[in-house]
Amino acid sequence: MKFDNAAISLPHLWSSPFVRWQGRLADVSSYDLAYAVTRDAMQERAIDPGAIDHLVLGNTVVQPRAFFAAPWLAARLGMHGVTGPSIAQACATSVACLAHAAGIVEMDAQAQPLVVVTDRTSNGPLLVYPQSQSQAGAPLTEHWVLDNFASDPNTGHSMVITAENTARDGGVTRQALDDLTLLRWQQYRQSLADDRRFQRQYMQPVRWSQGRRSWQVDADEGVHEYSAEGLASLKPVQPDGVVTPGGQTHPADGCAGALVCNQRQAGTLSAGRGVVRLLSVGYARAGKAQMPKAATTAALRALEIAGISIRDVRLIGTHNPFAVNDIWFAQQTGFDLEKMNVYGSSLIYGHPQGPTGMRGIAELGWALREAGGGIGVFTGCAAGDTGAAVVLRVD
Repeated sequence: MKFDNAAISLPHLWSSPFVRWQGRLADVSSYDLAYAVTRDAMQERAIDPGAIDHLVLGNTVVQPRAFFAAPWLAARLGMHGVTGPSIAQACATSVACLAHAAGIVEMDAQAQPLVVVTDRTSNGPLLVYPQSQSQAGAPLTEHWVLDNFASDPNTGHSMVITAENTARDGGVTRQALDDLTLLRWQQYRQSLADDRRFQRQYMQPVRWSQGRRSWQVDADEGVHEYSAEGLASLKPVQPDGVVTPGGQTHPADGCAGALVCNQRQAGTLSAGRGVVRLLSVGYARAGKAQMPKAATTAALRALEIAGISIRDVRLIGTHNPFAVNDIWFAQQTGFDLEKMNVYGSSLIYGHPQGPTGMRGIAELGWALREAGGGIGVFTGCAAGDTGAAVVLRVD
């Protein structure tokens, strides 16, 4: 998909902090989290609910009252008469939601769709499916999070196996994975410098009240520190493998959002602070149990759709649940690993699935602005050996 007019005012692109699963957001429905974070984001940016004509909700882990999720959230936010779809594509959900919103703007230049992406991997639901033909009518049960993390029904393999397969095909060593993880940790620490100056440009605190109890989450929680010695001490997840717990991400809870509009509107809203032009979106599917490779293919496809060479790309952001994702990308494209994820990535701060991509896009946008603007690519892999990427330009 190629876009000619869709854009986002950089200040109108936000993400909550991410909290490691079973942390302080574990008992907060992701729909309630979406309401709290989006409400505050809209108020602080003076976004008029009456100016929003579409809502695109991204959510991958079922929550209570999911049947009504998008129109319910719109009503809670004061967006009367507004509705829209709920979209789920695992960790590609943010890109899919942005593509849908950008398509709305391409068809109606005056439209202003709001994208909200939210997920809670904590306390995943246990679903019960009736089976009238089973012995005594015994039901089939599925733990929405754990069972789907465990294996892909198409291949029978877990996601860590896809990382091992990619590492084997790329000749990637354990040392290379540890080195890349340490680089991503050092880059993430840059986003914490000067009292988190970089993060504060896009991070929307979570303010939550329940009964007499209220609290606020201002920064990522549950991020472990990394060291060369600590990474070297970890055992591989698989016997004779190279992927360790240090070279893969952790599940988390969080929410992110964006106001999509035409380029002129985005320029007015940004007040000189930067405009993100959405140029194209590309999707890809790798071979069986080869998930990390799909992110690279999706990025190259999105660049081809936009008519842009990888040589013209200034910075890249990735959803990298495994360190091998970025190494494979660099091997296939020749792109400098140090120009990827310059302020950190999901490998370090975790991923709540749906909103992970939106946070990565926000970070890429602000990083490009600090670099003086230019073309960027955000890409990531997703369940089912798939990948999704967006090409953007920051002016």
